[in-house]
Amino acid sequence: MADLQSQIEELWSRAAELGPTDTDALAVVTEAVGLLDRGEVRVAEVGGDGEVVVHLWLKWAILLLFRLRAVETVESGPFEYADKLPLKTGFEAAGVRAVPGASARWGSFLDRGVILMPSYVNIGARVGAGTMVDTWATVGSCAQIGVGVHLSGGVGIGGVLEPPQAAPVIVGDEAFIGSRCMVTEGARVGEGAVLGSGTILNPSIPVIDAGTGEEISRGVVPPWSVAVSASRRRDYPGGEFFLPCVLVIKRLTEGERHDKAQLESVLRDHGIAT
Repeated sequence: MADLQSQIEELWSRAAELGPTDTDALAVVTEAVGLLDRGEVRVAEVGGDGEVVVHLWLKWAILLLFRLRAVETVESGPFEYADKLPLKTGFEAAGVRAVPGASARWGSFLDRGVILMPSYVNIGARVGAGTMVDTWATVGSCAQIGVGVHLSGGVGIGGVLEPPQAAPVIVGDEAFIGSRCMVTEGARVGEGAVLGSGTILNPSIPVIDAGTGEEISRGVVPPWSVAVSASRRRDYPGGEFFLPCVLVIKRLTEGERHDKAQLESVLRDHGIAT
């Protein structure tokens, strides 16, 4: 592994010189991205100190892959694509259910028990065991989705491939992301957390405790909490305006399974549905 990493680092140092005719370089990069595809490595993870660790060499490998591969025609049933990457295959052997209309790019990893409704998973992303990616949900490049997560219909999980050092979106195990939520630009959703429908979360959005009014973080929803979209009043020379924020309205017991009826009751009290 260390040898492969050093080879990727060397190739990255002269990336501007490389192109589709460099077959030796392509073989090295394909080997590295193949590790991502099989789930043997991951682009990013949360370290023991709670901070996100980004494995730069794997992001470099993905970026090099686009430089080294040419666009080619890909046929899948009645569909035709023109792309630099093939689609992911072997769903049955991997224990993944993919219904018609679902697609995942080679270089993404789908663990056993993942269900893909008509949806899209990009290269470098990792989707944990038993996670549901519901209709029209998208998982962007390098996003890290935990075990037993539910990404509801129309959810957009942003990808952060560039700049390489930027942390991707990370969604913890057992989280529930309500329909039409947008989680982007390296935002984080903690283990077991619930986002009410339509919530927008990114590192510029303050996350506020509804009970105290205290700003907890920017772009990070704490574990085992229920959070919803809200706004804060701000006065400017041009008038009074409302800026978006995310409001933590309830704390859950750690390890508590999400009871859909109970969640809907909590959110309904705040005029929001899942």
